[in-house]
Amino acid sequence: MQKSIERIAGDSDGVVYEFPVLRFMGSDKAAPSAYLQAALHAGELPGVVAIDALMPALNKAQAEGRIRGNITLVPWANPIGRAQYHFGEHQGRFHLGTRTNFNRGFPLLAAPDASLLPNAAHGGADQRLKTRLVQLSLGNDMVIDLHCDDEGLAYLYIHTSLWPAMADCAAAMGVDAVVLWSEDTDGTFEGAQIMPYQNVPADVAKLDRRVVTTVEYRGILDVDGALAKADAEGLYRLLVARGVIADAALPAPGAFKGIVTPLENIDMMPAPRAGAILYDVKPGDRVATGARLATIVHAPGEADGRTEVFAPQDGIILTRRSRRIIRAGEDLLKLAGDRKSADARSGTLED
Repeated sequence: MQKSIERIAGDSDGVVYEFPVLRFMGSDKAAPSAYLQAALHAGELPGVVAIDALMPALNKAQAEGRIRGNITLVPWANPIGRAQYHFGEHQGRFHLGTRTNFNRGFPLLAAPDASLLPNAAHGGADQRLKTRLVQLSLGNDMVIDLHCDDEGLAYLYIHTSLWPAMADCAAAMGVDAVVLWSEDTDGTFEGAQIMPYQNVPADVAKLDRRVVTTVEYRGILDVDGALAKADAEGLYRLLVARGVIADAALPAPGAFKGIVTPLENIDMMPAPRAGAILYDVKPGDRVATGARLATIVHAPGEADGRTEVFAPQDGIILTRRSRRIIRAGEDLLKLAGDRKSADARSGTLED
C-alpha cells in the first residue's frame, strides 16, 4: 500500500489543509479500478471506520497477489470541513466561508476528460478541494462516496442509467434500499462522476461495468465497530463481485431484495410548526396513507399545543431526524412512497 499526502492551500497565508490518499496497485491493467472516499461531509463517520475495517482485507489480498485493479482510498475527503467548529459544535456539512454544501458545486463536465476541469489553483480552498477530488476519482470504473444520513436505513443513490446493472452491487453491500435519480443541476460529487458519461459513445461510457454511487450508511451516530466490520465486508464483496479483487472463496452476490424507489417518490415531510418531535415511526416501518408519523409539541401544556403530521401516501420510512428539536419548514423524515410525491421538491438530490 502506498500513502501520499494531498495539500490544499487555505484562503489566507499560513493555512494548509492536508488529507491522505492510500493506493493499492493492481496486477492487471485490464481489470476495473476503484475509488472510495468517506467524510465529504466531514462529520459523517460511518464510512471512515468502514474503510479502516476494510484495510486488513485489502492488505491480505495484496500480500497474496489478488488485487487485480488499482484501488484508491480517501478516508478523510474533507480536511476543510473536518477543521470547522463553531462554539464547540462541529460544522462539516457546509463551508462556513461560502455557505456552500461540501457536496455541491462539483464541476459537471461534458465528457470524462480531466483536462476540462477548472484550473485547480483557482477559486477558494473549498472549490480547489472539489477539483482535486474529481481529478483523483474521474476515470475509475468504480467510484464510491461514503456518507450517512441523520437516522436511517442503509441505502444507495444510483443514477437511472446504471440500474439494474448495479443491482449486484446493492446486494453485495447488503443495503436496505436504492433511490434512483436522473438529473443533477447542483453539482454533487456523484453527479460529477456519472453525468460526463451520459452523452459519450457507449464504448467510452461502458455503463455496464461502471459503478457510481453515494452510500448512506444509516445514521450519523452509527459509528460502531460491528457495523464498520459489516460495512467493510460489503465493500469487499463489491470489489470482488466487480473483479477488482480476486477471491474464489467468496460466492457471487444474490438478487437484491431491498426497496427500489425513484427519487420522485420521496416525500420529505416538512414540519408545520416549531417544537419538540414525538415520532410514531422509525426507519424501516411500513406506513399507510393517513397514518400518524409524528407529533410536534409547540406549546407544551396548552390546549391545541400539539400538531400531528400524517403520511400523504403508502410507503416506507427511509430516514428521520436524530435531533428532536425542529423549526417550522424543516424536514421531519424521508418517506419512500409507493407513488410520485405531490411535493414539488421531490426529484431533487438531497444529500
